[in-house]
This record gives sequence, structure tokens and C-alpha cells, in this order.
Amino acid sequence: MTVSYKPVIWNRTKMIYDGVLFTGIAIYILIFLKAGPMLSPALRDVDLPTQRMRAFGSLALLMLTIVLAIGPLARIDTRFIPLLYNRRHFGVMTAIVAATHAYYVLGWYFSYSPTHELTALFTSNTSFTSIAGFPFELFGVFALVILAILAATSHDFWLSFLTPPLWKAIHMSVYFAYAAVILHVALGALLDRRDLALGLLLVGGLVLLSTLHLIAGRREVESDAAASTKAPEEPWIVVGDLSEIAEGRAIIGASPGGERIAVFRSKGGLSAVSNVCSHQNGPIGEGKVVLGFITCPWHGYQYRLDDGCSPPPFRERIRKYRVQLRGSSVLVDPEPLPLGTKLEPFPIPEELIAAPAKQGEA
Repeated sequence: MTVSYKPVIWNRTKMIYDGVLFTGIAIYILIFLKAGPMLSPALRDVDLPTQRMRAFGSLALLMLTIVLAIGPLARIDTRFIPLLYNRRHFGVMTAIVAATHAYYVLGWYFSYSPTHELTALFTSNTSFTSIAGFPFELFGVFALVILAILAATSHDFWLSFLTPPLWKAIHMSVYFAYAAVILHVALGALLDRRDLALGLLLVGGLVLLSTLHLIAGRREVESDAAASTKAPEEPWIVVGDLSEIAEGRAIIGASPGGERIAVFRSKGGLSAVSNVCSHQNGPIGEGKVVLGFITCPWHGYQYRLDDGCSPPPFRERIRKYRVQLRGSSVLVDPEPLPLGTKLEPFPIPEELIAAPAKQGEA
């Protein structure tokens, strides 16, 4: 969190993250160019410019697959959450790698065209009625435009200017970019040559992403169904049992309208807040209480337990909910309080505080 917008806020974690990212990119390109021709007939018989094209093109596909896998992986196993912290850096580098691939393509295939390179790109192939000769280049251009827009709007300035819901909706278009890349490769490189490695990357990545998203989605649906039931004879919902909440952590329930609610346990009290971080719609309930503040696991945005507001000078806010105990059952009023409403944590009775929690702290 920062008081003012700056181009990049560098810290040790970001430097390590970006250092590993740059190193990985360099190693992949070097191995592809040096070892690729010795291992793959598809690379052995082509010139160096074509090898560079394929190196950056395959790397862009690999990086985009990894970017899309980080989200569901983090929801399936919390050990992957640190990868989310600077995922935007990963996305920007993916856009740069994809643009490098496009640069080499234009410079090699269209540099000697009597017309302008971009004009030649869009007019040299118009076989829209043929699958084998379909202008697959258009899918690549479409994907690159989306990746460029997402990279250009990745900074928190755009997140604040556009508002988190709209920003998130725009950045969900990365899935359209991925679909376009799949079609670009399937109708282009894979039809043009036999490349087992590229085929495995394309099909394997698609299967992996589909599986991860299905598993993560199924777990959320099952969690919502199991955790949240209506309390007898009143509109409150039963989120779970007190013993399920470790100190400094939360359990997550869902209101009848589908809104997820996180109930945190900290220093003998319970606080219920929206599970949606106001920064980037991150899952607050998967975070923990750090130095007395609810801390989002995605980017470390923090909120007070009593009113859901960020500490000054920050102005982010999340909604609060009323919470109470019936025995050891945790109940939440699904009707949110107005933003900024102060509500002290619900005190846990002494006899229940001494009861051990079922889950350990992460």
C-alpha cells in the first residue's frame, strides 16, 4: 500500500521475483536456441531468425499458461499464494515476450514486402473459408492487443481510476487472449509443421488449466454449501464452528445472495467482514491478522477489525457484518453494515477460548 502513485515500488521481494523471472526467461531462450536444434528436427532445418521467433512464441505461451495457473493453484493450496503477490509483473513480462515474438515475425516475413509490414500482415492471407489456410495471424494480433492493454493498465493508478470491479472485469479478458493464442498456434504452427514439444505445451497446458479451474471451482462451491446454512427461525446464517477458526485466521461462509463473508478470530474476539479486498478483489478470508490488522494475502492491504477501514493515511474500506455465537456455532447477519461502521469484535466466552482449534496456524 502506498500514499502516492509511483511507477514501480521496488522492494527486496519484488527484486527477487523479477530477478528469478528475468533469469528464467534468459535460460529458456538460450536453451531453446542452443539445444533446440540438436533435439528437434523442426528447429534443425530452419534459420536463426525463425528459431528466435519460435523461441519467444513458445515462451509467451508457456508464461501465459503459468500466469493463468497461479490463481487456481493458490486457491487449492495456500503455499502458492506468494506467487500471487507480483503476478502483475509476470503478466507484463509475458506481454513483452509476446511483443518480441511479433517483432521478429514482422521483421522476417514482412520486411521485404512492397507494402507496409502491418498492411501486409492483414492482407497477405484472406482464406477465411479454409481451416488449413485460415489467417491465424489475426488471433495472434488479437491476443497481443489484449496483453498490451492489460500490461498498460496493470498499475494501481488504473485500478483506482477504473474502480476494482471494472478493472477486474477488464483483466479477466486475459482468458480471451489465451483462447486466441490457442487458436493462433493450433491453426498456424501446429498445422505448418510436426512439433511434438509445442503440441504437448499447447494441449497439456490447456488440460492443466481446465483441470485446475474445475478443482478450485468445485472446492469453493462445496465450501459455500457446507459452511453456510440458515440459523433456525432467523435470517442469520451459520458459518461454522468456533473450533474451526485458528487464532489470527478466518473461516469463510456465503450469504443467501452469494456474497462471501470471512469471520476472523483475534485476541478473544470475532469480526465478520466481506471476503472481497477493495484493492483487487482478493480473498481476504484466506489472509490473516497481522499486528492487529486483517491482511489480504494477495498484496498485503490491511483493514481494522472494528470498522473494516485501512489505517490512515489509506482510505480503502470493506464491509462489516454482525456476528455472534450460539454455543460454539458462529452466526453472521448476511445484511452488511454501511461502509465505515464501527462494530467492536464479538467477545468469545472464556470457556470457549480455552477450547483448542481444529486447524493449525499457517
